[in-house]
Amino acid sequence: MSSPPPFPSDDEKEIPAKEESEEPESLFAMPDPTDGGDAADEAPSKAMENVDLSAAAEPEPEPKAAAVADDDLFAEGSAPAEPAAKAPEPTSPSSTATQDDVQPAAAEAPAASAPVEASAPATAAEPDVTATPEEAAEEYDSFSMSIKVCEPEKIGDGMSAYVSYQVITQTNMPQFKTSNTTVRRRFSDFLALQSRLQEVHLKAGRIIPPAPEKSVVGMAKTKFSKEEQAKSGASQDFIERRRASLERYLNRTASHPVLRKDDIFMEFLQSQQELPKAADTSALSGAGMMRLFKGVGDAFVKMTARKTESDRWFEQRIAQYVNLEEYLKKLHTSIESLVSHRRDLCTSTASFAKSSAILGNTEEHKSLARVLAQLADLEEKIEQLHTQQVENDFMIFGEFIKDYIGLMSPLKACFAQREKSYQAWKTAELNEQKKREQESRLVAAGNTEKAEVCRKEILELQARVEKGEEEFKNISKTMRTEIERFEAQRQKDFKATILSYLEKIMRNQEQLIKYWEGFLPEAKAIA
Repeated sequence: MSSPPPFPSDDEKEIPAKEESEEPESLFAMPDPTDGGDAADEAPSKAMENVDLSAAAEPEPEPKAAAVADDDLFAEGSAPAEPAAKAPEPTSPSSTATQDDVQPAAAEAPAASAPVEASAPATAAEPDVTATPEEAAEEYDSFSMSIKVCEPEKIGDGMSAYVSYQVITQTNMPQFKTSNTTVRRRFSDFLALQSRLQEVHLKAGRIIPPAPEKSVVGMAKTKFSKEEQAKSGASQDFIERRRASLERYLNRTASHPVLRKDDIFMEFLQSQQELPKAADTSALSGAGMMRLFKGVGDAFVKMTARKTESDRWFEQRIAQYVNLEEYLKKLHTSIESLVSHRRDLCTSTASFAKSSAILGNTEEHKSLARVLAQLADLEEKIEQLHTQQVENDFMIFGEFIKDYIGLMSPLKACFAQREKSYQAWKTAELNEQKKREQESRLVAAGNTEKAEVCRKEILELQARVEKGEEEFKNISKTMRTEIERFEAQRQKDFKATILSYLEKIMRNQEQLIKYWEGFLPEAKAIA
C-alpha cells in the first residue's frame, strides 16, 4: 500500500480510480509550483478559475510578511501578525492550489530565519563559558600594580634581631590613597598577611599564594653574625634570596583580581602603623607548614582514591595536579644537581686558571709563557661566567620551580575545601532523610506531638540542605574560575621564565665564544 500525499484535498478525493496508478510517482517527485496552475486550467467552470487566480494572487504578500517577521526579531511590536492570521481563510476546493503555492513560501521563511535562530544560542552560550575569565582579564588590564621589596636592614642583636624590608608600591587603583606608597615590613608581617588572606578567602575556593618558607638556619646565621659579616658571605646571600622571594610573593598576590582589592592586602601595602601579628608564625612556615601541607596532601590523595561526586572536569584537574607536583619536584631536583655540578665546574676552572698561571711563571719559553698567562686570565673570566650561570640556574629557574611547587599546596587546600563542602551538603541530606523516616514512624504510631517536633526539625534540615547545596555550587564555580586563571598565569609565567633563562644562557655562551676567539690567534702565534 502506498502512503497518502502529504496534503490531501477535496479534489484528490474525487479523482476516479483509474488515475490511482499515477499517484506513486508523485510521492517521490519534488513539489512543482505549476501543478496548481495545471489543475486550474483543467477545471470546467470559470468560477473555479477566478477562485484559483485569487488564491494564487494571495500568496504574493507572503514574502513581505516573512520579511516583517524577520525584522520583528530585532524590534518590539507585533502589528504585522494580522495578515498571517488571514492566510488560512479560503475553504473552497481551490485551497489545494493555495496550499501548494504557500508551501514554497513557508519553506523559504524558516530558511530565512534559520541563521538568526542558529546564531542566538551561540551568542547566548558564550557568556557562560568565557564571561568570568573575561571579566577577570578586564579587571587585570584596567589597573596596574608593581611592588618592589628592597633595602633589607638588620635591626637589633642576638635572638631579638630581625630583618625589615622596604616595600614600594606603584599603582593606579582608585582604592589606594596615593599612587606611590612606601612602608617597612618584617618577615613575620608577610606570614601574617598570608594567614589572614587564607582565613577569609580559602573557604570560598580561592587560591591564596603561599609566603616564602621560614628558614631557621639561615635566620640564625643572620641574627648572630656581626655587621661586617652580615653584609657579605652566606648571610648576605640568604637575605637577598629571601628579599627576591618576598617580592615574587607580593606581586603574585597583587596579580589576583580579588586579593589585590582586599582591605587586608591594601592595609599591608599602605599602613604606616604596626600590623596585627599572626598567632603562631612557626606554624605558618618551616616544619609547621610542611606538617600542615602533608595533612592536606594526604587528604588530597584520599580524595583521588574515592569518588564522592561525578564531575569529570574536577576529576581531571585533581589527577593533573597530582602529576604536575610530582614532575615539578623531579625537575627541581635535577636543577639542584645541575647547580651543584656547575659549582664544581667553577671550582675546577679556578683551579685550572691558577695552575696555568704557575706554569706560565716557570716557563722559560717567552711566547709559550705569555700564552699560558693569557690562558690563566681567560680561565678566570670563564670561571666568572660559570658563576653567573649558577646564579641563573638557581635564582631564575630553580626558585621559579620551587615557587610553583609551593603553589600546589593552596590548590590542594581548595580541593579539600570543596570536598568538605560536598560532604557537609550530603550529610545534611542524609540527616533530613532519616528525620523524615522518623516522622513517618511517629505518625503511624499516632504520636502527633513528637511528629510535629520532627516536622520543625525537617524544615531546619531542609534549609541546611539548600544552604549546603548553594555553598557547594558557589565554591565549585569559584574554583573553576580560579583554576582557569591559574592555568593562564602558569603558561604566561613559564614562557617568560624559560625565555629569560635561555637568553642569559645564550649571552654567556656568546661571551664564552668571544673569549676563545680572542685567545686563538695568540695560541697560533707561539713560535
